[in-house]
Amino acid sequence: MAKAVAMLMFMALMVATMSSAESSGKLDCHPKLLSVCLPALIHGVAPTPGCCANLRAQQDCFCQYKRDPTFRSYLTGVNGQHTLKSCGLATSYVCLQRAV
Repeated sequence: MAKAVAMLMFMALMVATMSSAESSGKLDCHPKLLSVCLPALIHGVAPTPGCCANLRAQQDCFCQYKRDPTFRSYLTGVNGQHTLKSCGLATSYVCLQRAV
């Protein structure tokens, strides 16, 4: 039950963050696309091909997600690192602050 509530909260926060990012004109990142990866990111199961495709499409957003406390643990936690590695993606990024 707690995991289901956590997943629902994560999805709601993704939608809210997406809406605020779109209105602010920032990098076109859509964290809701990562919802297909929730089983891998939360439970540590093997990522699906769809999950890996969405992660690849969102690579340019990883630094933005890592700066956001809502999403940071999903990419930097053990399951996130395992998921990225399983999808053939780098598990560490140098994230510089972007001048606005």
